[in-house]
Amino acid sequence: MKQMLTGFTALAVIAAPASAAPVVGKPAPNFKLADANGKPVTLSDFRGKTVVLEWNNPGCPFVKKHYSSGNMQKAQAAAAKDGAVWLTINSGAPGKQGHMNGAEAKAFVAESGARPAAYLLDPNGVVGKTYEAKTTPHMYIVNKAGTLVYAGGIDDKPTPNPADVSGARNHVLAALAELKAGKPVSVATSRPYGCAVKYKDG
Repeated sequence: MKQMLTGFTALAVIAAPASAAPVVGKPAPNFKLADANGKPVTLSDFRGKTVVLEWNNPGCPFVKKHYSSGNMQKAQAAAAKDGAVWLTINSGAPGKQGHMNGAEAKAFVAESGARPAAYLLDPNGVVGKTYEAKTTPHMYIVNKAGTLVYAGGIDDKPTPNPADVSGARNHVLAALAELKAGKPVSVATSRPYGCAVKYKDG
């Protein structure tokens, strides 16, 4: 029994996040997740590049707002054009709204015309909880030095109405533009909005 407990404890330590909750201005917690093709992707692989993290649930009306309007895809394309790496993360647990396996994630990306560098699967919610991701979407930006420089909503119009995309301040694109210009991010935090992330124990 003692050996079994020791083995379980070791496994739990490996699975647990190694870093504390993220703080803007501090190093972003590193993580490793499998993408939709089963390939492992590690945040630290992209040191030297700006990285955008987008929490995703295709079934959420707020996510649908940004994808049906093309807003999220345009932001992904603009980020990629400037050399940023966009990682979409799904922390939905099996049996809950938005959960997808690799094949379903690839189908979503293809059907929506999404442009992430990778779609990452976090069914146990380990990375989502490490980052304290609360909503879909919930956005984070990590600069080239690995520092978290933005956390919050994608914009300043917290509604599920696609018509509200027009005229909204896109906090993510604004932050990316400021980083590209060598300026500090003027709005480093904002209130995230959307559907609650569908964690396993949530």
